[in-house]
Amino acid sequence: MTGARGGLVLCAVSLAALLAGAVTAQETQAPPTDDIVSDEAFDEALPTLDKIPDATPETPAPPVETPTPDATVTVTETAPNRADALPAVTVDDQELEAPLPALEGYDVQPFQAAAEPDRDLPEIRYTLQVDGLWGRMKDRFKDLSALEDGDGKAANTAMIRARANEDEALILRLLKSEGYFDGSVMTTLAPVTGQPDQTRVAITVTPGNLYRLNAIDIAAQPTAPPDLIRNSLPLKKDDGIVADTVLAAEANVSLEMQRNGYPFAKIGARDIALEDLTHTGDYKLNVDTGDRSRFGGFRSDGDIVFQPDHVEVLTRFERGELYDNRKVDDLREALVATGLFSSVGVEPVLSGEKAPDGTSYVDLLVHQQKGPSRTLSAEVGFSTGEGFQASASWTDRNRFPPEGAVIYTGVIGTQEQSLSATFRRSNDKRRDRSTQFGLSAAHNVYDAYDANTAALTWSRSRVSTPLWQKVWTWSYGAEILATQEISTDLSRPATNSNIREVFYLADLPIRIGYDRSDDLLNPTTGFRLGIQTTPEVNLGDTGAPNVKTLLDGSYYRAINDKMVIASRVRLGTQLGAQLDQIAPSRRIYAGGGGSVRGFAFQGLGPVDADGDPTGGLSVFEASVELRYRLGDLGIVPFIDIGQAYPEDMPTFSDLRVGIGVGARLYTNFGPIRIDVAIPLSRRDNDPQVALYVGIGQAF
Repeated sequence: MTGARGGLVLCAVSLAALLAGAVTAQETQAPPTDDIVSDEAFDEALPTLDKIPDATPETPAPPVETPTPDATVTVTETAPNRADALPAVTVDDQELEAPLPALEGYDVQPFQAAAEPDRDLPEIRYTLQVDGLWGRMKDRFKDLSALEDGDGKAANTAMIRARANEDEALILRLLKSEGYFDGSVMTTLAPVTGQPDQTRVAITVTPGNLYRLNAIDIAAQPTAPPDLIRNSLPLKKDDGIVADTVLAAEANVSLEMQRNGYPFAKIGARDIALEDLTHTGDYKLNVDTGDRSRFGGFRSDGDIVFQPDHVEVLTRFERGELYDNRKVDDLREALVATGLFSSVGVEPVLSGEKAPDGTSYVDLLVHQQKGPSRTLSAEVGFSTGEGFQASASWTDRNRFPPEGAVIYTGVIGTQEQSLSATFRRSNDKRRDRSTQFGLSAAHNVYDAYDANTAALTWSRSRVSTPLWQKVWTWSYGAEILATQEISTDLSRPATNSNIREVFYLADLPIRIGYDRSDDLLNPTTGFRLGIQTTPEVNLGDTGAPNVKTLLDGSYYRAINDKMVIASRVRLGTQLGAQLDQIAPSRRIYAGGGGSVRGFAFQGLGPVDADGDPTGGLSVFEASVELRYRLGDLGIVPFIDIGQAYPEDMPTFSDLRVGIGVGARLYTNFGPIRIDVAIPLSRRDNDPQVALYVGIGQAF
């Protein structure tokens, strides 16, 4: 290749020489009539290939001398011997050879642009009109549009065009997400006549044909039952190929697989082959089912709070049951409800053990991170009849693991002062079971009685909480108390009616509840029923055995999404003893918050000669509320009626009525309640206006 290139160069040189000779001949003699160069002369001028010299010269060229820095550099260009040839160029540049100065000698300063006077660039305003979008696509476009986000203002037309280009791409994506794969978008920008700073942007959308599903194919391992995956995929032929619908259908497959024994099921890649002519698509879904599994044992890692044996107490399933992800979620929520974790997670892991039917056992690995177990809380409240009350409590929820809590509580109020210590073990041997021991001392001062009481209590219960509202709840227990009370001797005249007595009592309280309402603190539909009975015996010389029974019922009905009608009724009776044989603090009372609002606390029912309430042996109460909610605020007009009676069965006579209105502030832990009520047909000792503040609805 080197020799060939050399030959071509020589040929070009020879041809140039020939052309130069021809020009010389023209200048010295008249042009001949024949050809300027004959063929024979042209052929003789061409060199032969075998005469091309070797590309590597035998004698090396002499070295080029490098001029000294002070020397004059002369560059000579040899030009053809023509009249119009340019003269030789000589460059004398000694500075190019001089050594460069050190960088330290430079004072480098940032470039300072010349200050220009402030000026406001003209702003272009535009209006946007979009035709061809509807429903969900239209709403999504408004949320994501660059033109909409610009609020009709832009620095120039180029900016408007750039935003329009973004919106065109957005609309095409929205069309495809709704199954319109052939859609097109056209945008026009037009100035408004007579308003040079106004531009009208019009976007016209042509959605094209909706593509629909044709064949639906699933590639997966065999399952039990065989049609589990297909029945879990809510897609059918002729459905529109809508992205949200397809994704939701695939998510449902994953969900149903994990609910039916496949904890490791994974949704693979989907493939939708579109057919332009028929506007259809063949759908194929790949599913890796993993092992069909059953519940096995438990493991724990992290900062351990519960050992595996207590984790098992919190479950609602037995070993060997088919794996169901809902029961795993339930376990995780039960762990969270203990309040002892900063974070907790539950993950299925293969145990390597097989069941007799070939399924695999999976262990549940609980990732635990311990959280703070001690809390200090305080509460302040006020109600007419009970006055101010402040309470504080300190709780160590895991003082005696697992879930053995110690609670100390103190109450200071205008009519109550008390101290109590409680030990409570939650989830005691079974989920949702609590065992509690308590010791308390209290001083209560009311119009009906003045009591100093010490009590020792024990209970076993299954109750609802805001997180776990249960249909059936119950509790039973025992209570031993000693109480010294100043009360009214109903057989004496008013001036000598106060007497002091000491009662030693033993109670066996039992309560059963049935709850079909939709929320514990703010019910809107359903009903609740509850019955509590408390057999009581006297352990000393004062008092008499009796049984107090209270029946409560409430009903809730939503008129619309903002308005709820709530109603309540209570009936109570106390059998087996006369009124003066029962300790005043153990009698039945009515009036006040949670009873008949507008009247004094415990103010309804029989009174003594001084006008102070004595309590009764039976009670009837009823309430109706209209709960109207608007956002986080609500207004609640209400009416309450009721009365306590000295007879052991309600006579429904002399019913007292309280009316009022309440305000509600709805929070994430329940409504804060403020009620103002006035009593109708009030007596001298009844307040003119009553105020009640609390958390949760009145009932």
